[in-house]
Amino acid sequence: MTDRPKLVVSDLDGTLLRTDGTVSDRTRRALARVEEAGSTVIFATGRPTRWMHAVAEQSCHKGIAICSNGAIVYDLHTEEILERHPLAREAGIAVIEAIRAAIPGVSFGVEHGDQFAHEAAYVLHFPIDDKRVDTYVATVDRMWEKPAYKLLVRHVDYDPDTLLAKARDVAGELAELTHSSRSGLLEVSARGVSKASTLALWCSERGIAQEEVVAFGDMPNDLPLLAWAGTAYAVANAHPEVRAAVSRTCPSNNEDGVAQTLEQLFA
Repeated sequence: MTDRPKLVVSDLDGTLLRTDGTVSDRTRRALARVEEAGSTVIFATGRPTRWMHAVAEQSCHKGIAICSNGAIVYDLHTEEILERHPLAREAGIAVIEAIRAAIPGVSFGVEHGDQFAHEAAYVLHFPIDDKRVDTYVATVDRMWEKPAYKLLVRHVDYDPDTLLAKARDVAGELAELTHSSRSGLLEVSARGVSKASTLALWCSERGIAQEEVVAFGDMPNDLPLLAWAGTAYAVANAHPEVRAAVSRTCPSNNEDGVAQTLEQLFA
C-alpha cells in the first residue's frame, strides 16, 4: 500500500459509529482530511438503505455507501440507489426451505431497500422511527413481490455464531450467509455478493488497486472486505473471529479508533 491510501472503506455500526449511533466530531474531521488529501471514503454496511438517512445527514450528504452487505450501492449526496445486486426469488425460497427444515423455530424477513417484509413470528428488535419507512407482515410468497436485497433469518434461542454454523450446513451452497449481530440473526445475500465483491467492482471501474485500499470492520460480515483490502484493521471491540483474522487493530468505536488511525495515515 502507498503511504496514503487512495480509498478508505469502513463499516458503520460497531466500527465508525459510536455505540449510540452517532459520528463523532473527531471522526468527521478525520474523514474530511481523507477527502482533502484527494482520497475517497466509502461506507460499507449491512444496513439497508432505509436506515441510511441519518448517516447521510451526519456525513453532510457526502460519499458513497455499499449497503445490505454489497447488494446496493447508494449515493449519500442524493440518497439514491446507483447499483443493485438482488437475491433472486428462487434462491431465497430455497434458502428458506432448507433452513426451516433443519432449524425449527426460525422466522424470516426480507429487505426491499425502502421497505421491510417479515413473517408474523419475526421479532423486530429495532423500532422503525422514520416515517418514510414501511414495514409489513407477509407470507414468504408475498415477500418476493418486490426485489429482495437481503434475507434475514431470526431465531430467539440461538446465538448468532451457532445459528450461522447450522444454517451454512444446509444452505451455504445456495447463497452468502453471515451475521453482524449479538443475537440470533443472520443476513443472506445472493451467491457471490458481499461488501468485498461490490467494492472490488467499484474499484476496478475506477482503476484503484487492492493495495491502495484500507478497510475497517468489526463483525463476520466484514471478513470478506477485510480479506480483500490491501490493509485491514479490526477495531478493539470486534468479534473474536475478526480479531483473529486481521493482523492490525485500532482502538474501539467509542474511542474513535478509525479516526485515530486515519489521523496517522493522513498526517
